[in-house]
Amino acid sequence: MPWARGFCPYRACGAYMRNLNKETEEFMGNFRFKQFEIEQDRCAMKVGTDGVLLGAWAQGGRRILDIGSGTGLISLMMAQRFPEAEVVGIDMDADACGQARENVMASPFRDRVEIECCRLQDFGGAGVSKTAEALETAEGLKAAGVFDAIVSNPPFFVDSLKNPDSKRTMARHTDSLPFRDLFAGVKRLLSDDGVFSAIVPVEVVEQFVAESCILGFYLIRKCGVKTVERKQPKRFMLSFAKHRISPYEEHVETMMDSQGNRSEWYRKITEEFYL
Repeated sequence: MPWARGFCPYRACGAYMRNLNKETEEFMGNFRFKQFEIEQDRCAMKVGTDGVLLGAWAQGGRRILDIGSGTGLISLMMAQRFPEAEVVGIDMDADACGQARENVMASPFRDRVEIECCRLQDFGGAGVSKTAEALETAEGLKAAGVFDAIVSNPPFFVDSLKNPDSKRTMARHTDSLPFRDLFAGVKRLLSDDGVFSAIVPVEVVEQFVAESCILGFYLIRKCGVKTVERKQPKRFMLSFAKHRISPYEEHVETMMDSQGNRSEWYRKITEEFYL
């Protein structure tokens, strides 16, 4: 999709622009944030707009699960935003998990972030128990497999042409993690008063919310994100809970102003990350 005149969600990171894939809004080289750096040459999915938005917006807690952690970006952003949190990232791509672990170990948050290589459908055993035992705070969350915040930038292509890169296909197509399986996993792993946050493109919002309802979730927060004011939202950030929570929040935000600069909203939620 072509970019609007002057639009760049990474304007503050101009040195990286030559490595930007404008079609996917992903950076192809390494990416440095204020407190950590993401190396991603072995990861199918690169640092992109969706991951940065979700990591800056999602609700946190004392134990956080990142489903489909990829490079480790969102796990590290959540660890930075919530200094008391223990974060577990899971992904089924062994190469991505290996590189995410390296990114974690090179960060200031290495003692609070763990990366597990497994499918969500298989997650919930020894890896969770080990992390829970290491957590010395939040006694009510020491039970294995319980998280009070879960985040995911999930696969979203449902019926589209698949990329010949099998790992990229796995990361982007719902074959590897159908929405219903995602919500079933979240229901199993989320505490009763926990919150699940995700980001999805506008094309699948209705289906995503419908699947959440089938599994007994309530949509409690919805944020549409436009690139520029004259455009319609192209992605939505959504938060779900197991119980109805009032008041329900719904709003639309814009990433760039009419001059092509970051909007006040986008600047505010990302200022602790971008150099």
